[in-house]
Amino acid sequence: MQNTSFSTTSAPSPRQVITLGGGCFWCTEAVFVKVQGITDVESGYCNGQAKNPSYEEVCSGETGHNEVVRLEFDPQQISLREILEVFFVIHDPTTLNQQGHDVGTQYRSGIYTSTPEQLEVINTVLAEIAVSGTYRKPVVTEVQPLTNYWPAEAYHQDYFENHPHQGYCLMVAAPKVEKFRKTFANLVKH
Repeated sequence: MQNTSFSTTSAPSPRQVITLGGGCFWCTEAVFVKVQGITDVESGYCNGQAKNPSYEEVCSGETGHNEVVRLEFDPQQISLREILEVFFVIHDPTTLNQQGHDVGTQYRSGIYTSTPEQLEVINTVLAEIAVSGTYRKPVVTEVQPLTNYWPAEAYHQDYFENHPHQGYCLMVAAPKVEKFRKTFANLVKH
């Protein structure tokens, strides 16, 4: 789990939490640990039926959980809108239950809210995407309140950082990180 603290002279701002499913959590986590204003990233599982499911159970598709990253962020440094802009660039929100070669309900595109206020921002961004022509197919990202969240096993946390030369990381995660760096240079942590 990545935990970065920022020193300030003023009172600390309240942190907010948003949880995102964009395919394999290794890839999504690899990007968001590098985003300025994100203070904590945790890989986990959400919105399924089982309590404290294992990776193997989630991968079976039988628990209904999604592989996600739980993001804690400082809204004075990054807005939810900016987080969503990054999210929609680093994964394909038009493929149902699939990201690349990863197939199954656990790889669905999803945004899981922590507060009712987040829904207005999400709906605005989704409406803008729908009329923009950015994607040739409709966006199938599910938007729901966060339920039944469980952290993933310890070996999944900071996976890309700890295994940068592993095949999946080189072929799938690294290009997403590079795309983020090129597209959102102003949001990269220094």
